[in-house]
Amino acid sequence: MIRLAVTVVGVLVGSATLAAAAPPPRSASTGASAYLVSITIPGQSTVLIGGLEWPTSTTADVQSFQYPADGSVLSVGRSRAAVFAAPGSAAATQSFAEATVVSLFSGEIVAGKVTASVSAGASARSAGADTRASEVQGLRALGSDVSSAAGSVSLEDWGTMTVLTADSGSRKAGPPGAQASVTALRIRLSAEHGGLPAGSEIVIGSVRAVAVADLSAPPPKPPSPGVDDEPPTRPDGRPDQLPRAPEPDVGDEVAGGPVKVAPEVSARLSSGGYVFPLYGTASFGDSFGGPRPNIPGGWHHGEDIFAAEGTPLLAVADGTLHTIGFTKIGGYRLWLRDGEGNEFYYAHLSAYSPLAVEGRRVEAGDVVGFVGDTGDAEGGSPHLHFEIHPAAMAGLGYDGVVAPYSILLAWRRTDDISFSAGRIYVPTGPGSTTLPPPGAVLLEADDIAATSGLVPGALEKALSR
Repeated sequence: MIRLAVTVVGVLVGSATLAAAAPPPRSASTGASAYLVSITIPGQSTVLIGGLEWPTSTTADVQSFQYPADGSVLSVGRSRAAVFAAPGSAAATQSFAEATVVSLFSGEIVAGKVTASVSAGASARSAGADTRASEVQGLRALGSDVSSAAGSVSLEDWGTMTVLTADSGSRKAGPPGAQASVTALRIRLSAEHGGLPAGSEIVIGSVRAVAVADLSAPPPKPPSPGVDDEPPTRPDGRPDQLPRAPEPDVGDEVAGGPVKVAPEVSARLSSGGYVFPLYGTASFGDSFGGPRPNIPGGWHHGEDIFAAEGTPLLAVADGTLHTIGFTKIGGYRLWLRDGEGNEFYYAHLSAYSPLAVEGRRVEAGDVVGFVGDTGDAEGGSPHLHFEIHPAAMAGLGYDGVVAPYSILLAWRRTDDISFSAGRIYVPTGPGSTTLPPPGAVLLEADDIAATSGLVPGALEKALSR
C-alpha cells in the first residue's frame, strides 16, 4: 500500500472545479498538473498517487496500486501520467493520466482503461484547448454496463459516479490564453460503503493544462550548429562555418504547436543507430526531384511517406531538435541534427510529442511528433514529408539534399546505408526553376550475368547486343 500526504492536493483538486468555458485568469501562467488517483476520507490525510506539477515533476509510472493493502476499496494495474509545458510567444501545454484494469469495492465498479487527457495552446494567431482524447473504456457498475459518455450514475443508495467531467475555455486577447481540465472518473459516497464513511471521494484520472501566450517573448532561435553546441567539422578538421539548410519559408514561422503525449514504442535500430522515421504501417514511392511550383527552385526536396493521421514519428538518429514551429508550406515541422552534422526535416505534422522542445537532445527511436496534413498539405492525404541533408552538402544550403528512397528502404530493413546511396539533385544554374534534362534514357537492358562465361563466344555475344 502507498500512502502519500501531498501539500498540493488542494491545488490539484481545485483544477476540476473551473467554470465551464471559462478562459484562464489574466494572472495565470502556462503550466500543467495531473494525478492518477486521489482518495479523500473525512478526517484523514488524502492519498494521492502520481501527483505531477510542471516543471517540478513531469512523469509518473505506477505498475500497480491497491488501497487498502488487500485492494478491497481500489486496485489499479499499470498507470502512467505526464505533464508538459512550453511557455513563450506560442505557448503549448498538455496533461495526461491513464489507469488500466480498475476495480473499486471488490469489483462492484470496474473499467478496462481510464484516460484523462487535455492540451492547450495560445499564440498571437489563436488560442484553444482540447479534451477529446479523454475516455473511459469497459465501464461496469453493479453488474451492468455503463455508458462511457459524460454524465452521472446513481450507485443505489450509497453514492454517485460521475464520468468525464470536462471544462475548457479560451480568449484571443489580453493576453491570448486557453485552459482545460478533465476528471475521468469520480465516486462520491453519500453513505458508508465498503469500509469508507459517508463523504469519502475517489477520483481516478484528473488533469489540467493552461497556456498563456507571452507576446513580449522573442521567438526561440535555433541552437548553434552541431550537437552540444559544437560546430560540425570538415574532413580536414577545420570548423565548418557554412550555413545550414532551413527551408525557404521561415519568414512566416510561428514557434510551437499542439502537443500530444507520445505512446510507448520500441523501434528496431540499424547497427549504425538509424531507424525508419514512422512507427507503424506506411507507404512511399520515389518522388524526389519532382516538380513543386510552390517551392523555391521548383522541385521536391524529399519523400512523402503516407500513413494514418496521428501515426507516431520517430527520431531517425541520436541528435538535437531545432526550428520547431509552423510555416505556411511545411505546416507544423521540425529539424533534427545528428552528431555528425547531418540534418533531417519532418513536415506536415498534426502535433508534436513532449520531447519536441527547441534544443532538446533525443535518441533514435524517440517519438517526436505525429503524422498530419498541415501547411500546404491541408485537405490531402496525411503524410510525412521527410528530407535528408548530409553534412557534406551543407554548402548547397537547402539544395544540399539527397533522395531518401533507397535510404528509407534500408532503414525499414534495419540495414545501414551511406547517404551517398541517395541521388543528388542540383538545379541547373542560379535561380533555375525547371528540372534539368536527363543525361540519358535507358530503353532496354540485358543482364550478362545470366550468360555462362564457360560457353565459347558467350561474352562476345553478350557485349555485341
